Amino acid sequence: MTRKQKRLTIIGTGMGFLALAAALTFYALGQRTSYFYMPADLLSQPAQAGERIRLGGLVEAGSVVRGDGTRVRFAVTDSENTVEVVYDGILPDLFREGQGVVTEGAFGPDGVFVADTVLAKHDETYMPREVADRLMEEGVWQE
Repeated sequence: MTRKQKRLTIIGTGMGFLALAAALTFYALGQRTSYFYMPADLLSQPAQAGERIRLGGLVEAGSVVRGDGTRVRFAVTDSENTVEVVYDGILPDLFREGQGVVTEGAFGPDGVFVADTVLAKHDETYMPREVADRLMEEGVWQE
């Protein structure tokens, strides 16, 4: 092999390695994607059971029911549609009815959203940007 052929072989191998690394990275990131939905979105595009999503909206007034231990059942609403949520864990201190919330999890086979993470509003001026934008579009939330 000439020097030019060796150099092209090394460059080609390096480019192939980088392309493979980039493809594997994008594949791994795609597996961790969780899409954001409001309750109204789930009527038009229902999530499949077991598909990991983020569900956001307001905690519906009068919907928080505490069960055994740390099990809590509540509803997330966008003032028109409501989704029942079950969460087993410690809720954030500022979690309460009428406040913005983003939950992460998946729908169970019974159609109830089983959350493994609950993110609540952390002070009087903060609302998760995705939730605030969607609620403002629907006229439910004003800054």
